[in-house]
Amino acid sequence: MRPLTEEETRTFFEKLSKYIGDNIKLLLDRPDGSYCFRLHKDRVYYVREELMKRAESFARPNLISFGTCFGKFTKSKKFRLHVTALDYMAPYAKYKIWLKSSAEQQFLYGHHVMKSGLGRITENTPQYQGVIVYSMGDVPLGFGVAAKSTQECRHTDPMTLVCFHQADIGEYIRSEADLT
Repeated sequence: MRPLTEEETRTFFEKLSKYIGDNIKLLLDRPDGSYCFRLHKDRVYYVREELMKRAESFARPNLISFGTCFGKFTKSKKFRLHVTALDYMAPYAKYKIWLKSSAEQQFLYGHHVMKSGLGRITENTPQYQGVIVYSMGDVPLGFGVAAKSTQECRHTDPMTLVCFHQADIGEYIRSEADLT
């Protein structure tokens, strides 16, 4: 368990800012205490500083996990967000997509979102921008990348992809053994 290096911090914050923009500072400076990001076994954890100090008393090989896993660094040093970060990212999302109830199940199975399943989209969403995917009842289902901008979505064919799937809450069941 160690603080992120400058390069790791830059890579991690660039990825996180695609989804929540400048609201990253709201994750760190919270009214219920101070939080930080720590690296352990190539995974980035979001943890309260009080818990982090308690976790330091364990030897690294004995420590499996602490805090909430936001994602992991791949061997090529790219960062991949995990669905476990969704509950923390959803309240601060800049761009959102709402799915019709008929498209929710397909998204939860890991499929991309087509225009026919799109309920609403945040105004002025640019193409290839990170978005949080919600049900029509405002329940966060996952996150993805906008394949089309808001303007393009209005005038496109119903079978066109509008959001590329990145992660969803269905992964808890599909990849139960892999999520740590």
